[in-house]
Amino acid sequence: MSVMVVRKKVTRKWEKLPGRNTFCCDGRVMMARQKGIFYLTLFLILGTCTLFFAFECRYLAVQQSPAIPVFAAMLFLFSMATLLRASFSDPGVIPRALPDEAAFIEMEIEATNGAVPQGQRPPPRIKNSQINNQIVKLKYCYTCKIFRPPRASHCSICDNCVERFDHHCPWVGNCVGKRNYRYFYLFILSLSLLTIYVFAFNIVYVALKSLKIGFLETLKETPGTVLEVLICFFTLWSVVGLTGFHTFLVALNQTTNEDIKGSWTGKNRVQNPYSHGNIVKNCCEVLCGPLPPSVLDRRGILPLEESGSRPPSTQETSSSLLPQSPAPTEHLNSNEMPDDSSTPEEMPPPEPPEPPQEAAEAEK
Repeated sequence: MSVMVVRKKVTRKWEKLPGRNTFCCDGRVMMARQKGIFYLTLFLILGTCTLFFAFECRYLAVQQSPAIPVFAAMLFLFSMATLLRASFSDPGVIPRALPDEAAFIEMEIEATNGAVPQGQRPPPRIKNSQINNQIVKLKYCYTCKIFRPPRASHCSICDNCVERFDHHCPWVGNCVGKRNYRYFYLFILSLSLLTIYVFAFNIVYVALKSLKIGFLETLKETPGTVLEVLICFFTLWSVVGLTGFHTFLVALNQTTNEDIKGSWTGKNRVQNPYSHGNIVKNCCEVLCGPLPPSVLDRRGILPLEESGSRPPSTQETSSSLLPQSPAPTEHLNSNEMPDDSSTPEEMPPPEPPEPPQEAAEAEK
């Protein structure tokens, strides 16, 4: 006997999350909506390395050393791994306040600031927090309805508050924040080494071929090498310069957002409360510190009120999964079979027996 099991669709939290993000693989992959430049990044890296492995590496492995393609492959794989990790992970998005939480925060603000006369601007919504004996202002986000944690900022492209917000990078197709900054830094560092490596050995390849057939003939026979040299030449300056800038920020334990706003180098000359005063300690905290878990719980199941559908109860589920057995029937003889023409309600009730005294008088 076949059993039919009805599975109802489960609504997960990533399907209802606000903001301008896209999700794939049932919420495991999180990116920004604008991914065109990210695809360009993949095309440039994959295209250049494919040409390098297909032409130059085969020649250099025989003429110079077989270690050349091996080291290039290691740099390529490490660059791709860090790029995908920085692009597909949660950068540290802070959940927005629930309606009850937002109402409670509004009550706190009104109780603190008091009634504002009509026609006057309300005071700025700011809280003060002390970090390393220094006062840091926590600003209120009118979109997320929360007081942002220290170093957090609202990304106008993804429309989310991101913890330790650095910047929004279109080349990786995601925000760069607390949870993926180390992977972003390792990506640009390894990409710089890979670009220098491919560019240098392309020059070596052209030089070796030119000794045999001449420089002009080499350029005519290897148009792919010319294309690789041009791509690496124009990419080298921007990638290496970006790596140097972020190395400077890591050494100071500072973000790009703080550097652009001049948070710690402005007119007040306020000291950075997050810096340990030691380059090694700052680098260890940013690149080797513990990675905080995501607070979004993207793959969590929404409650019944929010999902809008009522899943079956435990008793209904268990009863639907059990096979329904037919009711047992008794085997009766033909003499014991009841009459179908009458029902129990139609059967006349039995007459009560006569008392013994009335039976004796009747005999007399």
